[in-house]
Amino acid sequence: MKRVRCPKCDHFIPFDETRYEAGQSLVFQCPECGKQFGIRIGVSKLRNTQREENAENRARLDSEPTGEYGSIIVIENVFHYKQTLHLRMGDNVIGRYQKGNPINTPIETVDPSVDLNHCVLNVSRDKQGHLRYVLRDGNSNTGTFVDNVEIPPRERRVIEDGTLFTIGATSIILHAPEQA
Repeated sequence: MKRVRCPKCDHFIPFDETRYEAGQSLVFQCPECGKQFGIRIGVSKLRNTQREENAENRARLDSEPTGEYGSIIVIENVFHYKQTLHLRMGDNVIGRYQKGNPINTPIETVDPSVDLNHCVLNVSRDKQGHLRYVLRDGNSNTGTFVDNVEIPPRERRVIEDGTLFTIGATSIILHAPEQA
């Protein structure tokens, strides 16, 4: 069983996805508010589009050491699937993927509450040479939250391995590499 969320009142409507084929369109009517909306069953075209568009970029990223500076794990939510995105030294601008958006850490999602330029996770080294992670909101419409506390505009928050932060309806966990 899968479920879809009403775009008007956020009520979940369960349905049996095994009764339908990929590419088939379904129309739902929310029992709570009466809103009618449609979905299409199948695999998102967004992932293939981004792969084709960024083939050259991906080749460059694949040649770089992966996970050297840590990664963020985008937790599966009602909008999409789990993703692991490797971080680089300096500013990692996090936001929703859209063709032509110049951010360097795009999340493949259809979550409308994630802005195109939602937040920035800066990776640097402290005086002892340990990795340091500083998170700030990118003037987003829905805010950036660390442990369910919003980061005010123009404020920075130091985070560490295992910290859960939320952008829109998407939860992200910071995973730092093991340091000797």
